[in-house]
Amino acid sequence: MRRLVVIAAAGLSLAGCSSMSFDAFKSAPPTTSVQLESVPSGAEALASSGQSCKTPCSITVPGNDFSVTFTLDKFQPATVPVQVVVNPGDFTTSATVTATPNPVVAELQPLKPVRKQKAVKRRPKAAAAAPAAAGSPFPAPAAAPAQ
Repeated sequence: MRRLVVIAAAGLSLAGCSSMSFDAFKSAPPTTSVQLESVPSGAEALASSGQSCKTPCSITVPGNDFSVTFTLDKFQPATVPVQVVVNPGDFTTSATVTATPNPVVAELQPLKPVRKQKAVKRRPKAAAAAPAAAGSPFPAPAAAPAQ
């Protein structure tokens, strides 16, 4: 009976170990904070990773390259690519993430104003001085001024 209890206990403990995962020992993927600025400030910054904010602000990004699009009324939108470099850690150091450029700065250019075309006023054509003689290809001469 004693052997049966030991075998049952060993079986249960091994069954518990087989479902154990080492995910608990893995660290979260490294992230970094990126500062976003625009000239003029107050632009809407939308990262391709999904985060957005109004400049000046900062976002936290994972270790993937991304781009940031800056938009502001009456200004042309600007997109800035950001390269993210992940340096894996080892047993003594943790992984580090660096973003280039940081801070991400966009100088927004104003939209060119749409010029309205001026209406061209056309002058009416001058009326003929005298009616042409019937059947003549040449117009009738103008009357001579009285003396």
